[in-house]
Amino acid sequence: MAMYLTRFSYTPETWARMIEKPEDRREAARSYIESVGGKLHGFWYAFGEHDGWNLWEAPDNVSMAAVTLAIGAGGALSSIETTVLLEVEDTIHALERAKSIRYRPPAA
Repeated sequence: MAMYLTRFSYTPETWARMIEKPEDRREAARSYIESVGGKLHGFWYAFGEHDGWNLWEAPDNVSMAAVTLAIGAGGALSSIETTVLLEVEDTIHALERAKSIRYRPPAA
């Protein structure tokens, strides 16, 4: 299964609701990814550009996209970004395959 890193930020309204009624969102996140056959590996809040980070495992990009779309459509987030993570071995394989691609820069 593939690994994914999601960065998200809540809306001010979501933060206000959570201040009024604090909630551990890890179980909700776990249920979303498990509904597509995946696994939640971590959930963190942060200071900075994003309010939180998730590390997920999902069977494929379509499954992860479905989870991301469902969460994003819920209206609690002001932003959500998901990055597919590659294992070192996959990156080395990609580097080896890149040798055979005859790239030509624009206007060259």
